[in-house]
Amino acid sequence: MRTEQIKIEIESLELSEKLLLVEDLWDSIAASNSELTLQEWQKEELSRRYKEYQEGNLELHDWHRVHEELREKYK
Repeated sequence: MRTEQIKIEIESLELSEKLLLVEDLWDSIAASNSELTLQEWQKEELSRRYKEYQEGNLELHDWHRVHEELREKYK
């Protein structure tokens, strides 16, 4: 199936189905063995955020709780 056809199919999905599809796609990408090269600005941003985390300057959210809330919201 070509990309344009896939986009048309996705447009017909309910929001909850789209969210599940995004989750499945992300899991598929994460499971692949290929490594993406980060741009220098991305490395700097990650370093900045990690420093803020280490200093306790970030409000953290449990992913499982966020995921649960999104699933409930978009049933």
